[in-house]
Amino acid sequence: MYHHIKELLENLIRTHIAPSQSIQVPLERPKQKEFGHFATPIAFVLAKSLKKAPNLIADELSALLRDCEEFAKVEPINGYINLTLSHSFLDSLCEKALNGEYFVPQNFGKQERILLEFVSANPTGPLHIGHARGAIYGDSLRRIGQFLGYEIVSEYYINDAGNQIHTLGLSVYLSGRELLGEAVTYPEEYYKGAYIIDIAKAALARFGKEIFANDLQISTLSVFAKDLMLEEIRENLKSLDIEFDCYVSERELFGRWAETLEVLKSHDGVEEREGKLWLCSTQKGDQKDRVIVRENGEPTYLAGDIIYHQDKFLRDFDRYINIWGADHHGYIARVKAAIEFLGYESNKLEVLLSQMVALSQGGQNYKMSKRAGNFILLRDVVADIGSDALRFVFLTKRVDTHLEFDIDTLSKQDSSNPIFYINYANARIHTLLEKSSLSRSEVLGARFVGEDLAMWQDLYALVFNALSIHQVLHSSFCEREIQKVCEYLKNLAGDFHSFYNAHKILGSPHQAEILKALLVVSESITLGLRLIGIEAKTKM
Repeated sequence: MYHHIKELLENLIRTHIAPSQSIQVPLERPKQKEFGHFATPIAFVLAKSLKKAPNLIADELSALLRDCEEFAKVEPINGYINLTLSHSFLDSLCEKALNGEYFVPQNFGKQERILLEFVSANPTGPLHIGHARGAIYGDSLRRIGQFLGYEIVSEYYINDAGNQIHTLGLSVYLSGRELLGEAVTYPEEYYKGAYIIDIAKAALARFGKEIFANDLQISTLSVFAKDLMLEEIRENLKSLDIEFDCYVSERELFGRWAETLEVLKSHDGVEEREGKLWLCSTQKGDQKDRVIVRENGEPTYLAGDIIYHQDKFLRDFDRYINIWGADHHGYIARVKAAIEFLGYESNKLEVLLSQMVALSQGGQNYKMSKRAGNFILLRDVVADIGSDALRFVFLTKRVDTHLEFDIDTLSKQDSSNPIFYINYANARIHTLLEKSSLSRSEVLGARFVGEDLAMWQDLYALVFNALSIHQVLHSSFCEREIQKVCEYLKNLAGDFHSFYNAHKILGSPHQAEILKALLVVSESITLGLRLIGIEAKTKM
């Protein structure tokens, strides 16, 4: 609807007002309902090039718009143009919606190919609740983007090389020796938690006592533990209905380090000093140069990311989106510097930072997991409140802002629980349809008559909001603000509940028309929830 009106305006301007100009028409939603459904200040945009007063341009364009069946009223006011959609146009869109022609994948993406990397948690332990926020956000961004026509490939980067994987193997090794009755001394840094003991028990069952005979077995235990953790991570993500198109292994990519280093050198991106090899990232705006090879010849953590981004850009996507934890903020400049030294455009990489989450229960801090040590495990929260509630609440705020919530709220069966409130609206609509004496064909065959009554005005407002979903989805994806979808769904559900409480539906003279409109509301709720990974309920 929004894009149809926008395109109509642009075509009229190209044809009749400013043939030589390529114009993008700004289209706004007026804050006051009496000003109509849309408003545009396009006359002010055109005034300078046309050398004409905005109000004259607005009058000229308004005269053309009044001949369009899309509008019931076109009103130029001081250079602005207010647009009120006709009931017949809204009805035609409802027809498309209920015939399966409206709530279908769109083509706004213009064939843009995007590589979207998210989660990428080190496979050294179970997923905790902090990982879940980036996972849910990234998956929802992927779903919405693909619906809008973008070609998006989702990817998980497995950090399975380097010291943290060795530390994982060492932790399991020491835990296993302890299980066998030996007194062991743990180093200052090691992985704690019952999950390490679980892995040690699994290794004992798989390999026998010999696997803990000496520290030569640590590398074998590292791979074994990493694979177990990766499988658990996949299962945790699946509980949230999240799956990836690709998994990329850091260990496998490291075979390309020598050739990647040569590319950096060829662009004067590295310098040797103090026995180390440095990335000259200050040349590209970083605060300081970064070590990529230590004195002992071992590549640093950054080296792995450089190889990975070389691999990404070799695959020639139009855009690359990384969703990282907020603690990686200082890491962005050095990675972008490396991309420039590799010979690519760093502005093709977009980094979104996911902030921390604080959970409480009954006003008290949510219990930490005994299994993971001092973390709140993702699977524990899913078990407590379910995937749908967790997904929704994690998307209610911008991903780069802190999120705090009490999980008891999400267990309540009332309007204080947003996912209950939205699902209740959808279930109510389906209950009305079941109780109605009208057949579905009678409902679909109804036509909006355009009577100037309070009920009709409320109904048209409800239909307009339901049909606005494409604009909301487009805005939420392009601005990376998925919370707009949550806000939209809550508002749409609220508008429905208000209409339900204010007007008689079953048995009213306009029962068929109302139910037709409510079917469209249900379709919008169902689509909106599906694109954030939630299945709408039809019974409650």
